[in-house]
Amino acid sequence: MKCPFCAHQGDKVVDSRESKDGELIRRRRECLSCGRRFTSYERIEEIQFMVIKKDGRRQLFDRTKLLNGILASCQKRPVSMAQCQETVNDVLSVLYQKPDREISTTEIGEIVMKRLKELDQVAYVRFASVYREFQDVSEFMGEVKPLIEGEDEGNG
Repeated sequence: MKCPFCAHQGDKVVDSRESKDGELIRRRRECLSCGRRFTSYERIEEIQFMVIKKDGRRQLFDRTKLLNGILASCQKRPVSMAQCQETVNDVLSVLYQKPDREISTTEIGEIVMKRLKELDQVAYVRFASVYREFQDVSEFMGEVKPLIEGEDEGNG
């Protein structure tokens, strides 16, 4: 593996750890040339999905794009990076169970919203407002009102 600091090709693995879900291996490496340490991650190559966009275009599923959307929704919220990555993993688990390798952005969005609703309601509303493309305040309030009413019932 190429050292990110000096570009030397030789390194040694100093430490390896598996993630708690067993889907990722984290390796601490030390460059044999400059001696600096860096981290690499190993993941099983995922089955590729084709995503069908709202306008009918098709493109390869991009895990990073999904994570970035979730991170944007969770910005300045008490949600950790690990929770965001776990949400992506949950979404992927649902997708892997489907027999079809083509999935609509609508279906992906619904799965994400379900997970975010459980994780953080503000993040859920942020994601929904972008995903559902609210045109006015009444549409926005239609999404928020059930959350408020459900919260009141839980506190009473």
